[in-house]
Amino acid sequence: MLEKLTTEARNQQTMHLDEMSIMEILRTMNKEDEKVLSAIQEQLPNIEKAVQYSIESFKNNGRLIYVGAGTSGRLGVLDAVECVPTFGTSKEMVQGIIAGGIKALYEAAEGAEDDPDLGANDLKNIQLSHNDTVIGIAASGRTPYVIGALQYANSKNASTVSISCNKNAAMSQHSQVSIELETGAEVLTGSTRLKAGTSQKMVLNMISTAAMVGIGKVYQNFMVDLKPTNEKLQERSKRNIMEITGVDYETANTYLEKSKHQVKVAIVMILLQCSYEDARSKIKSSDGFVRRALTN
Repeated sequence: MLEKLTTEARNQQTMHLDEMSIMEILRTMNKEDEKVLSAIQEQLPNIEKAVQYSIESFKNNGRLIYVGAGTSGRLGVLDAVECVPTFGTSKEMVQGIIAGGIKALYEAAEGAEDDPDLGANDLKNIQLSHNDTVIGIAASGRTPYVIGALQYANSKNASTVSISCNKNAAMSQHSQVSIELETGAEVLTGSTRLKAGTSQKMVLNMISTAAMVGIGKVYQNFMVDLKPTNEKLQERSKRNIMEITGVDYETANTYLEKSKHQVKVAIVMILLQCSYEDARSKIKSSDGFVRRALTN
């Protein structure tokens, strides 16, 4: 089976990789990476469907759950973890599940990916429901752990999406939407942490970001639900308030405190000159969208 996968094929442009100069290697890798963008562009309609599923899940108090093994699993965990500070989500709202558990993030647990029951059990353990969206990620498109997870998700009537890097992937038969990113043979044969991993990372960025825009986590092009949990994020919060409302630094700082460190609330308080309670009420009645809160 492996010899039929483009992700396992030999790249004709790098047959003498070990004889190349450093600059030749870098130029070749840079050239190969250009293929990632066109592969993603071809799949935009399917990526759009994945975003729509995610938004629908969020609106119904469901979750977005990434499932993968190895590099693919780590990329899912990375995207999920970054949603918390970026969009102010709970740890449960976007989750990354990796074959082999947390230990597999920093230590190879490749054997875990061969067990489809393990994928199903990991979803059972988080009480998967029909309101959730499960996105299975595997460069090969044939990882048993991920297929097992998708099969279980289908049995629970959850929305299912697969992201692979081969056409006609086996995984695609077990998902309602299949995103097949044909990035071609890797510079280093079979090393799918390269082009395949890059394409997966970019698509996960697109899905989570667009879905968060779709539920009001963004105003204009600013993060307005970020959690100012460190000095950098506190300063970013104040800068966002300043940019959006036109107030000076001190005023932004004052309203950030008055809003209990909720950027959305501070913005509405300033622009509508209303109380904390009124701002919170307007945002709630506008389903979290700042733009609607300012016009309703």
